[in-house]
This record gives sequence, C-alpha cells and structure tokens, in this order.
Amino acid sequence: MAEVPERVRWAVETLRVRPGDRVLEIGCGVGVAVSLLCDRLEDGTITAIDRSAKAIATAGRRNAAHVEAGRAVLEVASLDAFSDAGVFDKIFAINVNVFWVGRATVELEVIRRHLAPDGRLWLFYEPPTPENADEVAQKVAGGLQGAGFTAMVSRKGASLVGVEAAISGTS
Repeated sequence: MAEVPERVRWAVETLRVRPGDRVLEIGCGVGVAVSLLCDRLEDGTITAIDRSAKAIATAGRRNAAHVEAGRAVLEVASLDAFSDAGVFDKIFAINVNVFWVGRATVELEVIRRHLAPDGRLWLFYEPPTPENADEVAQKVAGGLQGAGFTAMVSRKGASLVGVEAAISGTS
C-alpha cells in the first residue's frame, strides 16, 4: 500500500477521534482516512461521502472489513445533496475546494443540520504552494465566520492548514 500522505496523517491525529464518535468525512476519495479512523473507533462510526462512484468503489474495497463490521458507511453523494438523517460529533474534509473557492452556502447549511451541538467541523488543506496557505486559511475561516461558525486556524509546517469550526453560540 502507498505511503499515507502527511496531510491525511495530520488530519486523523488532529481530529482526536474517540472510540464512540460519529464521524462524517466529506470527499473521502479512496478511503485512506476512513481506514485510519476506523482503527480508532470501537462503537463509533464513520460515514464517508464522495461524488465519485469510482472513488467510493475503491474505498469500499480498501475498507471492506470496516464496512462489514458496521464501523464504516460509504456513499456516493455530494455534500449539497447529502440526505442522511444522522448527527455527527466530527465532520471533516481534506482538500475539498468548495469551502475556499466560494461561499459554500448550501454545503454549510447541510453541515449545520448534521453537526451535533457540541460537534466540530474540521477543514484541512495542503495548497499547491506554501505561499497559498495563508490565503486558503483566511478564505476558509472568513467563509465559516460569515456563515455563523466560530473558526480557529492551525498550521503544520509551511503548507498544511486546518480550520476548526463550531456553530456560533455552542460549546
């Protein structure tokens, strides 16, 4: 298996997933983070969505044991069309551009409906160049704050950016 990218390792560590957490990954790709997070879950679950049927098929093969055990649910879906009834303790995305290239109004409303009252949203990025990291962080944090979330930026190295958010007025 290929080496796990640093941005994925950092995201998984930063999420501080507890054994019973309910987690949603937006844009899961081939399921690398799903695999790492399922190893930390006991009675918790992860739902992972991606717009690409091919990516979800690959993620399903990679995580077949986790799906069979009921720890992982993989779904072909875009966030703006996500209709699961669940509530999640942690929602995250890695390198999903919708949150920094535009307002993501519909997507943030979907997140608001699915984020537990004390839950956290994490958006992680590894921009193409370190020079873009500050711009990405500012755009993401500003968009979240404009949509009624608190936002705190963290960095790792020159180019990894993480923005932790909660619904304003919650813990």
